Amino acid sequence: MQSQNEAQARGANWLSNAGLRPTRQRVALASLLVGDGKDRHVTAESLYAASSKSGEPVSLATVYNTLRAFCEAGLMREITVDGSKSYFDTNTTNHPHFYWEDTAALTDAPVDQLVISQLPDTPEGAEVASVDVVIRLRRN
Repeated sequence: MQSQNEAQARGANWLSNAGLRPTRQRVALASLLVGDGKDRHVTAESLYAASSKSGEPVSLATVYNTLRAFCEAGLMREITVDGSKSYFDTNTTNHPHFYWEDTAALTDAPVDQLVISQLPDTPEGAEVASVDVVIRLRRN
């Protein structure tokens, strides 16, 4: 089992590799996100709850601001579902997602099974920055 010190060291290293100053609150949140070396899909609210439970509580506003800073630094990607609910993914590679409607959970979908054969022509003066694929699922 990994110690809290190892998780904090991994979180601090994640921040410093991106050029972000490792403040106490950033390290606490980064440790929750990448401390065990696994990728995460979180909402601001779920990360806020995890930080409160961990004994390193931070305000919800700080969680939102920190997630935005992590995205701007390239540490995370924001995935929006339904135009209103944002998830933050520590896996920044291009890959599709499953959105489970019954649990409101976002999980990775197998990238090797996704085939996009053609995209529409872009308007003049524009280029495709990224293509986000979210496959909505419900249990039957």
